[in-house]
Amino acid sequence: MKQYNKLVRDKIPEIMRNNGAIPVIRKLQNHEYIKELNKKLQEELQEYLNDENIEELADLEEVILAILDYRGITSEQFNQIREEKVSKRGAFKEKIYLERED
Repeated sequence: MKQYNKLVRDKIPEIMRNNGAIPVIRKLQNHEYIKELNKKLQEELQEYLNDENIEELADLEEVILAILDYRGITSEQFNQIREEKVSKRGAFKEKIYLERED
């Protein structure tokens, strides 16, 4: 018996069944769901930092989209917030590294 105790993508139980496993699952309550989404965000970020694999960035974005959906924010609204921030404070394209303030 293998323990997971974590939020998984919607099709994972079906994939496990197709591979002969018997997944034990439950639906999370809202307060549990956001907590587990935040854990998943940290997990996916750490996986990207370890591997620098673009697939991990896709996983990270999927978690971000789920958090936005939970909070009732559309991807369009989120992108508008991001664009406003870029307009006011810039992006990271110039590779500026701030060492100190004298």
